[in-house]
Amino acid sequence: MIIVRQAEKKDLAAIHALVVELAVYENEPDAVTATLQDYEADFEAGFFRSFVAESEGEVVGMALYYTAYSTWKGRMLFLEDFVVTQSRRRQGIGELIFEQVIEEARRIGANRMKWQVLDWNKPALQFYEKYKAQIDAGWLNANLML
Repeated sequence: MIIVRQAEKKDLAAIHALVVELAVYENEPDAVTATLQDYEADFEAGFFRSFVAESEGEVVGMALYYTAYSTWKGRMLFLEDFVVTQSRRRQGIGELIFEQVIEEARRIGANRMKWQVLDWNKPALQFYEKYKAQIDAGWLNANLML
């Protein structure tokens, strides 16, 4: 049985581990520089929220999100990371989590949800196609490391 619920501080180590697992999957194993201590401080400060999927007391998936604002569209929910641990994929867990995030976006009055997906991640692209998500090919990511 899978339970999807709001994350609590006690879940942050599992969330961090899933983010590292995702980075490895995305061929960026050294890219995660935020520490568990960063997660704890930022979670307590309200910078992000998360849903976790739990099976028999173990966190097997998560979605980390925050609210943002689009000058064109207004309030939005930004889905920063969404991952189900490798051994539990293709069991419907991702759908349970994603649908909970959609409900949260509706609950907060967001006009849209936004996230990024790598163009080579075919399983993710197929997953989002089921939801009729619009995948923008014309935008490039820009980052300024501080």
